[in-house]
Parts: sequence; structure tokens; C-alpha cells
Amino acid sequence: MRAAVLHEIGQDKLDVLDDVEAVGFGPGRVRIRVRATGLCHSDLSAMAGVLPQPGPFVPGHEGAGEIVEVGEGVSHLKPGDRVVVCWLPACGTCPACKRGQTHLCLAGFLNAGTPNFKRPAGDVFGFAGTGTFAEEVVVDAGCAVPIPDDVPFDIAALIGCGVTTGLGAALNTADVEAGSSVAVIGCGGVGISAIQGARLKGAAEIVAVDPVAPRREAALRFGATKAISPDELADTKQSVTGGEGFDYVFEVVGRSATARTAYEATRRGGTLVVVGAGALDDFLQLSMFELFFDEKRILPSMYGGGDVLRSYERAIALWRAGRIDLAGLITHRVPLSDINEALDQMRTGVALRTCIEI
Repeated sequence: MRAAVLHEIGQDKLDVLDDVEAVGFGPGRVRIRVRATGLCHSDLSAMAGVLPQPGPFVPGHEGAGEIVEVGEGVSHLKPGDRVVVCWLPACGTCPACKRGQTHLCLAGFLNAGTPNFKRPAGDVFGFAGTGTFAEEVVVDAGCAVPIPDDVPFDIAALIGCGVTTGLGAALNTADVEAGSSVAVIGCGGVGISAIQGARLKGAAEIVAVDPVAPRREAALRFGATKAISPDELADTKQSVTGGEGFDYVFEVVGRSATARTAYEATRRGGTLVVVGAGALDDFLQLSMFELFFDEKRILPSMYGGGDVLRSYERAIALWRAGRIDLAGLITHRVPLSDINEALDQMRTGVALRTCIEI
């Protein structure tokens, strides 16, 4: 089958090969024919070595498709079922799951250390234990979440990561208060989803901050009340909040410098929500005095900070009701053979989400 492979960490191009085989099928596992997958910035981060991922590997973790085959013991799925790929499944038995923090379950991360594919040259891993830049993928049955027939594969793919992460940051982690002021730094697919979440919660002011003009323009369509470049943030903080700072600031870039800017843009007693996935060696510096004196809450948001399955259901319900726009997030579409074009679209910032049709 065909799959896009990164041979070595640090390379900036993927190689679309037709000698890749999905492996690992057996009891408790399912085989999925991938129909659509989104390109998330985390895929680029893993390719660059910012996020830990063994190589060679097939990127992609935001996908949807159809069940081809189910292993022994899998009773809730059957061939032909439409599913979204969940890269962070909950085991249901670990301490985090028992506390109700299923998004902190480590079972999915453990999957990342087992090869999902093989080639004549050897084993190939799947990013985040999945690897959806492939025609087929074999995953644990818990990674395949059934979706209703009326949800298109491209929409379902977005719900698999970016939408769930951004919406959840606003709805779950921050629990944005109606009438509040919000700034979102980084307005790709996840940032736009956070903007939509803040709008749903009734935020009065939503300022989108991004260096790329098309993304700023898009943010206004999705609910931002103002869209600015990063060098305008200080003046906008003054004009919108009287210099006090925003009630909520979402950092959706994953860099310490941006997080520091976000901290400074947050009012005393306000909330900084860290959504971006950054590097292990990129440290955010804060003085002990400012932590004490400013009393700003710093809330990391992992995968939207809530029950993943419930978050999927909520996103579908909001989409059906017309309360959130998911189709508008897909600004570009390419076939798997043009995957490197999608990478360029992400790197230059011209795309909110590129859908790779497989």
C-alpha cells in the first residue's frame, strides 16, 4: 500500500512509497482504510524532532476512515463502520482514567513505541501510535471511534485532533466566562477552534493574534472581534482592556517566547492557557515573585482537557446545529501524492487545515 514516510528525523520532505505494509493486526486490534486525514502542526514538530518520535515513521494522527477488519475480542466494531482515529485512547483502568482525567491516560503514548508498519528495509513507526498518512493503519480498537453516517470523513478527521484540542481548551480547560476578554495567539486550525469555543461561551472580546494575514482574515470569519499581528498586541491590550490585560490568553504556538508574551498579555488574576505542543528543552522562565504577586493561573491544555469521546460527540452536535464551522477550516485539499505541497502550505501559514484525501 501507499504511505508517506519520513526516513530520518530532521528531514523536511516525505517520501510517498508503495511498499509499506500495516502490521500488528490481531486480537483487540482493527484495520482501518483511511479516507481523509488532516495535517496538524504536531506532525511537522515530530518531523523536526521537536516532539519525541522514533523513526523512520509515517506522520499523521488526525484521520478518519472505514473499518476493514476487526480482531478477536472486538465486539463494538464491524467491517464497514465509519470511524475517527483517536490517537489518545483511554484505557479506562489507570489512575488518570479512574479520576475522570481520561485525556491524561498514557496508553496511547505507549503505542508510539511499537512499529505500525514495515517495509522491505525494516520497521516503520506511526506518529503518536497511528500514522494516518497511509492508505491503511492497524491500531488498538480503542483508537477507532464510531461516527454517524452524516459526518463526512474530512470533517471527522478534524474532530480527531485540531477541533477537539482548540474547542476543549476554551470549553473545558479555561471554561471561558461570558462577557470576558480573550486573546488567542496562533490562529491555525487549533487556534481558530479555540476562537470558536470562546465565541460559544459568550466572550465579549476575542482578539486573534497571528503574523500571517490570511489567518487573521479567517479568524474574523470564525468569531474574532479583532485580528492583529504580534507587534500590535501591546497597543491592542491597551485599547481593549485599558492596559490591564486580557481575562484569558490562549498560547497555541508551543514556544516559550510566545508563552511569555501570552503571560504578559494576561491580566493579574487572569488565565493563561497553554495549548501549543513544544519542545522538551524549551523552558518558560517566570520569577517566583511574579507568580506570587500576579496570581495568574497557568493552565496547560492536553487534547482539549476533557473526556475525548464526549468531546467528539459535542463537536458533532455543535457542527450539526450550525454553532461551529468545521468545513470552513479546510482551506486546501491535496491527494497523498502531493503531501509535500501540504507541508509547504502549513509552514507558510496559508492553510488553516489541509485535507489529504487518500
